[in-house]
Amino acid sequence: MTDKAMFSRLALAISLGAAGVQTAQAAEEGLLAGASATLQARNYYFSRDFSDIVGPSTQSKAEEWAQGFVLNLQSGYTPGPVGFGIDAIGLLGIKLDSSPDRAGSGLLPGGYGDPAPDDYSRLGVAAKLRVSNTVLKVGELQPNLPVLTLTDNRLLPNTYQGASLVSNEIEGLTLQGGQLRSTSLRNEAGDGEMATIIGYRPNFSATSDRFNYAGTDYAFNAKRTSVGLWYAQLEDIYNQRHVSFKHSQPLGDWTLAANLGYYDSTEDGDQLIGRLDNQAFYSLFSARRGGHTFYLGYQAMYGDDGFPRLFVTVSPLGNEVPTYEFASPDERSWQLRYDYDFAAMGVPGLVAGVRYLKGDNVDTGSAREGEDWERDLDVGYVVQSGALRGLGVRVRNVTARSNYRTDIDENRLILTYTWTLF
Repeated sequence: MTDKAMFSRLALAISLGAAGVQTAQAAEEGLLAGASATLQARNYYFSRDFSDIVGPSTQSKAEEWAQGFVLNLQSGYTPGPVGFGIDAIGLLGIKLDSSPDRAGSGLLPGGYGDPAPDDYSRLGVAAKLRVSNTVLKVGELQPNLPVLTLTDNRLLPNTYQGASLVSNEIEGLTLQGGQLRSTSLRNEAGDGEMATIIGYRPNFSATSDRFNYAGTDYAFNAKRTSVGLWYAQLEDIYNQRHVSFKHSQPLGDWTLAANLGYYDSTEDGDQLIGRLDNQAFYSLFSARRGGHTFYLGYQAMYGDDGFPRLFVTVSPLGNEVPTYEFASPDERSWQLRYDYDFAAMGVPGLVAGVRYLKGDNVDTGSAREGEDWERDLDVGYVVQSGALRGLGVRVRNVTARSNYRTDIDENRLILTYTWTLF
C-alpha cells in the first residue's frame, strides 16, 4: 500500500466519524460544547517463539509488524432533562511485515498459514441518552467490567455491539447492566457471535449472540475502599458470579493496598459446550513507597474446569499476565512483582517492572501434575519535552515455561503517539 492510499483511508475514517457527530448535533450547541476527539497512532512489533510444542500445531514462530490508528470521537449532549449524543470509534490496521509461516500474532487478520491482508478497518457508532447521571448507549461499545475486561493488548482493541446502561445517581455507587449481541475481535474488521475460552483453551464448538451482565460497585471511605457484586451470562454456554473487595491504606511513607476477588461459574441453559464447574479466587497485595511498588499475589482454581471468559479477552484475575493465564483446572499460583517509577530519581516518564509467577497442581487429565512459570520484564518511556513530546516507547520481554503446554519466548516493541483533535 502506498503512503497516499494509507492516509486516504485514514482521512476517510476521520471524516466519516466526524460526520456522524456533526450530522447528529446540527444546531444543538450542547453537543459541540462537550465534544472531544483523539487519534492515537500505534506501531507494534510482536514476536513469539514456540518450543516443546504441545498439541497438533507445527508453528514454531509468530512474528508480525503493523501500524494502527485508533480514532475516538465523543459528542456532548443536547440541552434539557433528556440529553442525546453520539460516540464513534474508527480503527485502521496496516500490515508492515508478515508471512503465512509466522502469522497469527493477533496483530493482523488470519492465523498460521494464512496470508495477512494489507490492511483492515472498522467504523462503529453508538447513540447515547443521558437522564440525570444515568447513561444508556446503543451501538458500538467498549465495556470494561470485572466480568468482561476491556482487552487492548494488541494493535487494535476489540469492540462489542449491543446496549449498556450506567447509573451514578448515588454518590459512590455505580450500577451497570447490558446485553451484547456480537463482537469485533482485536484483529478483525467484521463482527460475529461470541465464543469462550476455558482456562487457556479456546472453545469454538458453540457460539452465542447474547452476553448479559449486571453489577454494582460501591466506593466509600474517601474512595479508598470499594466492593463489587456482578453477574454475567453467555447464554446457553456459561453463567458467572463475581464478588470483589479493594482497599488502599496510607501508612506513614507507605501506601498499602489489597485487591481480592472470587468467581463462581457454571454451565448455562442448553449447555452448548457441556457442563462447566469453576470457582476462582485471586488476591494481589501491594506496598508502595516513593518510586518503589512491591506486589505479592496468590490465585487458586477450584472445580473440574479452568476459568471461563469470552474469547479473546483477558480477565482481572490477579495472576493474569500477557502470556500464561494461570487459570487451568485446580491450578494454584503465586506472583512476585516489582515496579519502579524513575520520576522519583528525577527522570519522569520512565518506568520499569519485573514479575515472576509460578503455578502448580494443574489437573492435566493425566497422572502428571501440571506446572508452569513466567517471567515478564517491561520498560516504558514517554518523551517529556521537545518535538517528540508525548511519544511513548514500550518494550516487553517474556519467558514462559510449562510441562503441559507449549513453551514461549516473547518480545514486543510498541510505539504510541496521541493527538488531541479537539
